[in-house]
Order: sequence, then structure tokens, then C-alpha cells
Amino acid sequence: MLIACWHLFIAFFKASNLSFGGGAAMIPLIQAEVVDNYHWMTNAQFADMIAVANALPGPIATKIAAYMGYQIASWPGVITAMTATILPTVLILIMLGKVLAKYSQSETLRAALKGVRPVVAALLLYVAYSMGIEAFLITQTMDYVTFIIAIGAALALYFFKVHPVLLIILSMAIGYIIF
Repeated sequence: MLIACWHLFIAFFKASNLSFGGGAAMIPLIQAEVVDNYHWMTNAQFADMIAVANALPGPIATKIAAYMGYQIASWPGVITAMTATILPTVLILIMLGKVLAKYSQSETLRAALKGVRPVVAALLLYVAYSMGIEAFLITQTMDYVTFIIAIGAALALYFFKVHPVLLIILSMAIGYIIF
């Protein structure tokens, strides 16, 4: 259990420290650790976990950390993974809060942040692509239905600004009925 908690701490500490742009930006880094590095779950299971985490209230990174921690090492795993996810931000805010406030209007800082944004977008696109591939491969016999659900959700988000939580709940109901 101690080794499992150590691995959880390292995985979520790395994801938290190396991500930029909030919880959603952590998803590709968490996926790299959970799926690729430690093999705790498959891409399909990761996609399911993200879907459930998005349906629940609160920050996605802590929900993922709690879920993975519990799956790997029960309640000690939850505490370990959530601490590793939250600790870097808390320490940075405490230690660098005044410095960040002082230089928040700096053109150099703004330029650096502008350079990071496309990478964050690319990471999110990569996760969306890999999760999308898994979604369509899992349901080979009903690819057209999965495709229609995906297109419908994209259209609802883009044109009608339907809240993502509503889309997740509706798609779960549709999935339950159809599949």
C-alpha cells in the first residue's frame, strides 16, 4: 500500500506541477500517468472516468485524483492523490502570491503565457482525439449511433450553448437506452 500511495503521489504531483491552465489542462498529463505510465486503467476506462467526473460538481482534477486514489489504495490513496494534486498550487500561491500579483501586468509574463496557450489547446485536442478513438472503437457494431451522439453533442454545445452537465446526463440516458 505504501508503494501504491507513493506512485499515486508522484503521478498526481507531476500532473499538477507540469500543467498550466486549470483542471482541464491537467487531464492529458493525468492520462499520461494513469494510462500510459502506470497502466492503472485503459483509455476507455479513462474516458468513462472523465465523463463521470464532468457530471459531478467541483474541480475535475480533484475528482479524478479522488477516484484514482480510491481505486489504487482505498482511502489512504484518496488522501495521497488529492494532496499531491492540491499541494503544488497551495504552496505556489502562498510563496509566490505577492510576486505574481506584482508582475501580473508584465508584458514578458503575458508573452510567455501567450506562448503556452497553444500547447494547452493541443494537449486537450490530443486527449479528445484519443478518447474519441476509444469511444468509436468500443462500439464497433453501433458506430453510427456513437457518431450521431458525438455530432449532436458538438452541435448542442456550439450552436445552442447547452450546458456540458446536461449533455453528459442526456448522453448517459441515451447510452443506457440504446446500448
